[in-house]
Amino acid sequence: MRVGSVALVGAGPGDPGLMTVRGLALLRRADVVVYDRLVDRRLLREAPRARRIFAGKASGDHALPQAQINALLVLHARRGRRVVRLKGGDPFVFGRGGEEAAALAAAGVPFEVVPGVSSAVAAPAYAGIPLTHRGLASSFAVVTGHECGRGRGRVDWARLATAVDTLVVLMGVAALPRIARELIAHGRAASTPVALVRWGTTAWQTVVTGRLDGIAARARAARVEPPVVIVIGDVVALAERLAWFAPTAPAAAAYTANG
Repeated sequence: MRVGSVALVGAGPGDPGLMTVRGLALLRRADVVVYDRLVDRRLLREAPRARRIFAGKASGDHALPQAQINALLVLHARRGRRVVRLKGGDPFVFGRGGEEAAALAAAGVPFEVVPGVSSAVAAPAYAGIPLTHRGLASSFAVVTGHECGRGRGRVDWARLATAVDTLVVLMGVAALPRIARELIAHGRAASTPVALVRWGTTAWQTVVTGRLDGIAARARAARVEPPVVIVIGDVVALAERLAWFAPTAPAAAAYTANG
């Protein structure tokens, strides 16, 4: 029996129009699609004959453990199927795509990686925030805030505080108070502009802005919940002039707060 293959495909940040041409082609000929929670369900229509397996994850709530997802990919490929592992954003940007690729390589399963548009760059762009801008920012870093909230401390906030001009934090809403305190304590100005972009690139996109020393309180007042991309830096101030995207969901406008 022939061995199938697995494609680790980035579905982009939410807007299905940001899916890559290569990813769409693989999706249309897939026999099995293993997809994540944040994947726009309209993309699944592109694989009408494929078996669909939900493998979504939220904080503290995993439909399937990662080890089981890895095993599923190997199992279906060994049965000769063309498998698409459809992941939100980019597979290799906090998507655990590296772990899945390692499992496939260890099992001798042919695979490819199709990069996707990461929310780390797309959500700020849809909010009118360029991560770099002449005269304001010539560097940026993308980090996870997820572990910070659990006290693991893998992100060196002391070094990051002043090392780059723009900081983009993914999965960091729960840890926002601590992140803000750490950055200020290690030299980041308390007045630094911050934007919280929720459901970026989608019809439900909302943006909450404020200063670094007050953004956690604003987030609580606005009841901001994941998924959120946090942007910290002077470039956030450009959103007032550069915001171009108009969300269409009725609730979006009511959620937006600025200050």
